[in-house]
Amino acid sequence: MPQLDFLIRNAEEEVSRVMQICNACRYCQSFCAVFPAMTRRLSFDAVDAHYLANLCHNCGACLHACQYAPPHSFEVNVPRALAQVRGKTYAQYAWPPSLGALYRRNGVTVALASAGAIALFLILTIALRGSLWDSQLRGKFYAVFPHKALVLMFGAAFGWAVVALSIGAARFWRAQAPGHVSRAPLAEATRHALALTYLDGGHGDGCNESDDRFTLLRKHFHHLTFYGFLLCFASTATAAVYHYALGWRAPYAVLSVPVLLGTLGGIGLVVGPAGLLWLNLKRHPLHGDPAQRVMDRAFIALLLATSLTGLALLAWRETPAMALLLAVHLGCVMALFLTLPYGKFAHAVYRCAALLKWAIERRRPSRLQLAQD
Repeated sequence: MPQLDFLIRNAEEEVSRVMQICNACRYCQSFCAVFPAMTRRLSFDAVDAHYLANLCHNCGACLHACQYAPPHSFEVNVPRALAQVRGKTYAQYAWPPSLGALYRRNGVTVALASAGAIALFLILTIALRGSLWDSQLRGKFYAVFPHKALVLMFGAAFGWAVVALSIGAARFWRAQAPGHVSRAPLAEATRHALALTYLDGGHGDGCNESDDRFTLLRKHFHHLTFYGFLLCFASTATAAVYHYALGWRAPYAVLSVPVLLGTLGGIGLVVGPAGLLWLNLKRHPLHGDPAQRVMDRAFIALLLATSLTGLALLAWRETPAMALLLAVHLGCVMALFLTLPYGKFAHAVYRCAALLKWAIERRRPSRLQLAQD
């Protein structure tokens, strides 16, 4: 992949250039973890660039505060430089490596086309069985698709996503060589990841979006998306306990734990992604890497499609439309699972790894202080 290697090197060199300028200025040192981590270095190699890029939350505060930002001749744009490296490292550490190119092609059209193709296949499967609009199947999910078949298909797809992301994260972690992981840095990194600490702009007022105005909307929408995803996962896990441990078969009552968790999660996965899409469409053109916005929007679109079809299935599960809605929803879920390791979702995995490295690193004496001593 010579072209990818060339693009990565150029992006890494730009990070090195802007970080050396920032290291001389240090006005933004209190903004987020990137800048105190930067001050522990005088030069920035490829490993440093990958680390700082994934530590950045792309809040935009440093761009709006920088006296050397465009149109200054230095053209310091930290969010864009780090975002470009971040996108390239997703492809570099992807597993299997041959699928790393999907990061450059994972657009809205590809994502939705994948969901549509899978849904169409499932719809045709139902239609061939003559049960696409059968009023006798109201609420009987497993009469449409056998439970074992669903577990096998979606378990395999989700398992593949977990394995691929885990191997990619392990490759990134080995390259960073952060050292021993103890309880304190692990707890700190977990806290920062769950609270999205560094989306507050370093001062608690939030990110800069399309102008110099601070807002916490991006942080709130991220929280709704993240915790909505966790609630949906908890709903699925609870339903598995109901099915295998208690012998209770779906569909479950509206006030049951799986349905309540899934409903709350689905609402979060509608409001959160819709808000993030709105912010993405109106964001300042100098923020981040414009080339990656297609990938960002593809992930958001799939999350929205998954949550909207899930809520629609819940609302109309007792109608003749249930089988059709089930096929469409399962198509969206399968497309989401298959693209998880090769789309925007990967940023959560690599960012958590970078946060953990920073939590370990900040507890050690600086290499620069040791050199001075």
